[in-house]
Amino acid sequence: MSVRTKWVLLALTFCLLLLPWLFKWFSAEEKKATWLWDASIIAEQTPDIISFSKEQGVDVIFLQMQDEVSDETYRKFIASARQAEIQVHALNGHADWAYRDKQEEGLAFVDKVTAYNEASAPEERFTGIQFDVEPYQLRRWEQEQSEVIAEWQDNMSVWTSVGQEAGLYMSAAIPFWLDAREATNGGGSLSRWIIASFDAVAIMAYRDSGQQMYDLSKEELAEADELDKKVWIGAELGDTHEGEHLTFYNKTVGNMDEEIAKVFSLGTEHSSFAGVAIHHYQAWYAKKNGIPLAKGNAGKNASQSNQHE
Repeated sequence: MSVRTKWVLLALTFCLLLLPWLFKWFSAEEKKATWLWDASIIAEQTPDIISFSKEQGVDVIFLQMQDEVSDETYRKFIASARQAEIQVHALNGHADWAYRDKQEEGLAFVDKVTAYNEASAPEERFTGIQFDVEPYQLRRWEQEQSEVIAEWQDNMSVWTSVGQEAGLYMSAAIPFWLDAREATNGGGSLSRWIIASFDAVAIMAYRDSGQQMYDLSKEELAEADELDKKVWIGAELGDTHEGEHLTFYNKTVGNMDEEIAKVFSLGTEHSSFAGVAIHHYQAWYAKKNGIPLAKGNAGKNASQSNQHE
């Protein structure tokens, strides 16, 4: 065997050894999700939204369902997204949906998505549902936290059961600190209980550092590893007015991309890591294109969840 042949075989062996790592890296690198709160824009901006999302590596869009937007508009948008290999999950939630007397409102949302899917062609259907319910923004959380948690868990149990029975992929947006709260009836941490109940969670680990975003999410990632569930790590791009360390709003695009790349590098150590979820589409589009984000287009401000601890 010639020296040249030996080097060729050595190089091929090295490449084969690298393939699993490279596949893991590239498969995770492109997986992003984004929240789109103002669904009214899909009527006129579907091509731009899909093109931008595809370019940025988005494979899931959490799209709010609004009464003002027609089912036909949603159908056209979802069909376009599906053509681009992007899933669309119906998004909704209110802080007080955690309360027992609001259970029916959350259930009505699940029923609405189910009815919409049943009346739509397969390529026009929502793949899943994401609940964004944040009772810690309300005063009752401070006064009756254990009671609110119990009611919230009961509601989530009903919603996920009905949604999963309808074939919907169920996820929830949650703050990073729920691993420090106890679930009702000795169920371990509240984060673990939620992860076990849903198919996936999006951790609102809003910081301007990729390392900090990962550090705030690693407990939930570990829980999801054990439970064979999925976790998106959330990044905030909007102007939260609650501290520059919570958002990439005033950071350069280069700095933001570098920090998000760190999240991918750290997150891929977990089988549960689903990618980075960007809050939110309009802020992301504006930032990438150097456009000032118009007032009223800031999206839902979920960053309050990060002020606890």
